[in-house]
Amino acid sequence: MKLKKVNAVLGLLTVPLLLAHIGYLTFCYLTMTQPVVKDPLSYPMMIVFCLHAVCGMSVLFLHPDGTRADLYVGLNRRTVVQRVTAALSLPLLILHINTWNLLTSTSENGQWFLFGLLLFSEAVFYAVILAHTATSWTNALVTLGWLTSMETQKKLDRVGGILLLLVFLVTVYAVLSGQIAMFAS
Repeated sequence: MKLKKVNAVLGLLTVPLLLAHIGYLTFCYLTMTQPVVKDPLSYPMMIVFCLHAVCGMSVLFLHPDGTRADLYVGLNRRTVVQRVTAALSLPLLILHINTWNLLTSTSENGQWFLFGLLLFSEAVFYAVILAHTATSWTNALVTLGWLTSMETQKKLDRVGGILLLLVFLVTVYAVLSGQIAMFAS
């Protein structure tokens, strides 16, 4: 149970770091300014994110509890989304980290189909990370004992889901239009 609580704390620490990173880069793309503090924002987030991923995998594989995800699918839809987005986040993160160099290469070589796939992968990455956040943050509050009401959890999930959807839409617009403007012109 201690590992689940450590994982919950790491997950909750990732949220403000993630939102700061996304918010800052979205601002930079919208205003076309140089992202001078991108790395100081990125590195702490990546460290906490990786620790959260290792703890999460350890909890999942070393301390399985609850019902199997394939049983009671209607009740476990949230858990399935949470686990699938967690699994997708690491390979998409690696691609995301390398996207700038890949966009540069594909645009210089006129590989527009690959360029489009990279832009699409960026949107998928944001969707995966934000969907994982939306399905996980209140679970972390429950794990830590800070949230005990299912009704309150549902309300917080709705509000958080709407806010994260707005973050997704603004981010995808800013980043993709900015990348297209920089690399496709």
